[in-house]
Amino acid sequence: MNPAAEKALFDLTGKVAIITGASKGMGEDMARVFARFGAKVVVSSRKQDACDALANDIKAQGGDATGIAAHVGDMNQLQRLVDKSIEAYGGIDILVNNAASNPVFGPSLDCDGLAFDKIMQANVKAPFELSKLCYPIMKARGGGSIIMMSSIAGHTPDPGLGIYSVSKASLNMLTKVLAKEWGPDGIRVNAICPGLIKTKFSQALWQDEKMLDHFTKRLPIARMGTTDEISPLALYLASNASTYSTGSLFYADGGTVI
Repeated sequence: MNPAAEKALFDLTGKVAIITGASKGMGEDMARVFARFGAKVVVSSRKQDACDALANDIKAQGGDATGIAAHVGDMNQLQRLVDKSIEAYGGIDILVNNAASNPVFGPSLDCDGLAFDKIMQANVKAPFELSKLCYPIMKARGGGSIIMMSSIAGHTPDPGLGIYSVSKASLNMLTKVLAKEWGPDGIRVNAICPGLIKTKFSQALWQDEKMLDHFTKRLPIARMGTTDEISPLALYLASNASTYSTGSLFYADGGTVI
């Protein structure tokens, strides 16, 4: 393969990407990377001002982005997100289901029904419903890429994250189911399973030095990860570099699950 063809593998020019939970953390970093590689990025999170702030910063750096607020727990807002994305850019080629919730930290006995429902709604049902909304649009455009942001907690239960682990295990299977069913339509579905990444979402795990040491000292790469170690993997899955990858779980965890 010649250098020009190699470079084109990661080129997202002309592609439209929706990223949920994109105003901070891993979602923010993915939005910035996708835009640098040419994508038109829909920045989505619960608050419009946060979406606008990131979208405006991306545009100031020469990228193309727009902010569209949506609460993933509300089907009407998910439909609005899709409709507004099409209104802004004419279609959807890439979907990153990054938004997630974990309102409890501790024994599963402490997770009541309302917390359980919130976790499963945000972490499983919302990615399913949003993917379904994007499906006919991607199919009509000849295919697309859906990236589920899962977790190593879906591989093995993490202490204090029991029902969150259940939700991510469910998301992993959803990834495989949709990949198998939608592959003939040119739609690839993969999941990224990060380990401990330094974000506000994971703050309860890394702000305590003893807990952080417990999680990292035995790892082959004995430290927590950073958001810019996840976004290149998302770029690979969003781009033509991964056209033969679907239904796969990609671990970025410093070797945690070995």
